[in-house]
Amino acid sequence: MPDPSETDDQVKTERNRGMRVVRKVAPYLWPEDKPWVKQRVVLAMVVLFLAKLVAVGTPFFYKAAVDALAGEADRADMLLAIGAVGLTVAYGMARLMNVGFQQLRDVIFAKVGQRALRALALETFQHIHALSLRYHITRKTGGLSRIIERGVKGVEFLLRFLLFSIGPLLLELLMIGVVLAVVFDIWYLVVVAVTIAVYIVFTFKVTEWRVKIRKVMNDQDTDANQKAIDSLLNFETVKYFGAETREADRYDGAMAGYETAAIKTANSLALLNFGQSFLITAGLVVVMVMAAMGVQNGALTVGDFVMVNAYMIQITMPLNFLGTVYREIRQALVDMGEMFDLLEQPAEVQDKENAPDLKVNGGEVELEGVVFGYEETRPVLKGVSIHVGAGETVAIVGPSGSGKSTIGRLLFRFYDVQGGALRIDGKDVRDVTQKSLHRSIGVVPQDTVLFNDSIFYNIAYGRPDATRVEIEAAAKAAKIHDFIAALPEGYGTQVGERGLKLSGGEKQRVGIARTLLKNPPILLLDEATSALDTETERDIQDELKAMGEGRTVITIAHRLSTIADADRIVVLENGEVVEEGSHTVLLSRDGRYAALWRRQLSEGDELEPGKPRVRPGPRPVGGDDEAGGNVPADGQWRWTAVDS
Repeated sequence: MPDPSETDDQVKTERNRGMRVVRKVAPYLWPEDKPWVKQRVVLAMVVLFLAKLVAVGTPFFYKAAVDALAGEADRADMLLAIGAVGLTVAYGMARLMNVGFQQLRDVIFAKVGQRALRALALETFQHIHALSLRYHITRKTGGLSRIIERGVKGVEFLLRFLLFSIGPLLLELLMIGVVLAVVFDIWYLVVVAVTIAVYIVFTFKVTEWRVKIRKVMNDQDTDANQKAIDSLLNFETVKYFGAETREADRYDGAMAGYETAAIKTANSLALLNFGQSFLITAGLVVVMVMAAMGVQNGALTVGDFVMVNAYMIQITMPLNFLGTVYREIRQALVDMGEMFDLLEQPAEVQDKENAPDLKVNGGEVELEGVVFGYEETRPVLKGVSIHVGAGETVAIVGPSGSGKSTIGRLLFRFYDVQGGALRIDGKDVRDVTQKSLHRSIGVVPQDTVLFNDSIFYNIAYGRPDATRVEIEAAAKAAKIHDFIAALPEGYGTQVGERGLKLSGGEKQRVGIARTLLKNPPILLLDEATSALDTETERDIQDELKAMGEGRTVITIAHRLSTIADADRIVVLENGEVVEEGSHTVLLSRDGRYAALWRRQLSEGDELEPGKPRVRPGPRPVGGDDEAGGNVPADGQWRWTAVDS
């Protein structure tokens, strides 16, 4: 039963939320710029009215046929001339016309509903892409897809049931009420009205209670779906750690919550159905007893008795679905409310009004006193100033958490700087359109993610209007064409979700080809080879170097050997620039960069040309070092140079 703890404020808030959704949906039903939609809505309503008119008139044919068969009809009655058979046929035709008008109504309205569904789905899809990276990294993809799916489906449902269930039901009840009051007696109308009122109150109260249970069930469904998607997207990780049972337990835990809520939903539905049946049956029995007494008194005919029964059944049928319809409408309002909440989520990064497109002439990039933090209490960049000249290659290095990748995100304007300015050719990136900014920058990320489509599609994503010759030329430049040509399906080969059918090096090459095809004046390499093996990295480094010719290149690197030939290297630490210069100059200063370089040398991650490979080698105390060195006098083993 309804939760007694629910306050009037909660009910009011829920009602306001529902009204908000209806107001937002209404323009899709009556758009100012689509007269054909209005015409179809009006025509559908006219056909609906005709269907109800026929439905209310149909029992009269039934009554006349029964009276004719019972010999109770007035001999002067014109209907008698038709005969009982003719009246029965007319009754059947009336029922058929009722169904026909209803189906015609659905045909007319189908295009309106589908247009609304498509328009809202597109608006939601575009809005999600307009939201900031901050929103997407904090939002669960599986839960988000569920919200969109349920919300979009709710649009057509809401439009259809508001127009073709609740509205028509009220119209039919009104018509039948008038017939009962005029043809029979006002008390028939009173009994029917009281029955319907009690029925509606009971239905709405119980359904409100059930909606809360249904919401819990939906939340559990969303949670289970999210866990399933998350687990499948991380299929390899699950296998690496032998966590199949752990993942199954997590999923089963979410499904257990869903099971509990689903059982409550089923039990409450049984209570609702029984209560509805009891109320309708009670009202039907009272009305039929009144009609039977009227027949016994000679005030009514057998046909009247049958007609009253027909009207009661006619009322009962749509009322039986009222609980379901109301529950589904309430659920649709909840689902659509969540989706409209999503649509009302403001985009953190927006274009200024009438912002011009960015026109890159040289590709000069300048960060001037840039301040930024993902959280107000924890700044990441603290007044960073970096200048990248047109056609220059500048590398940004530093320990983890120093703010290297953050600069890349700010350059692409995933976030706006909180202090200072970031300019391209003297234009602040906040003053130009995001579309033109994104068009001017090519990115090769650390982990290239591909669409679950063909290799051709993934390379062509860099420039959809490119010809096949241009796409193959980009693949050749990225040293991936021969590999693709050797595949059984060539460029039509499907890469799998996130490109999992390709190796890391193959994915990177496809990503490079995609960016080459885009042909941007500014190139951002965000640790583009850090996840690759040494041989693959060396090959791809050559391709990246060739790719950067004639462009402004910003390289964010972890492995220092990959950026030793950069025009300039900027060292970040704790969100501040601590050193800047060429590789040789920075080593000669013996500062922070030199320390990082020596550390990576000691870890065996870097090689200087002509220098021996360095490796650690704890040896058994007291023995000769296998590289030829002896145990030091202090007994402590140190890093040993081994020629390779």
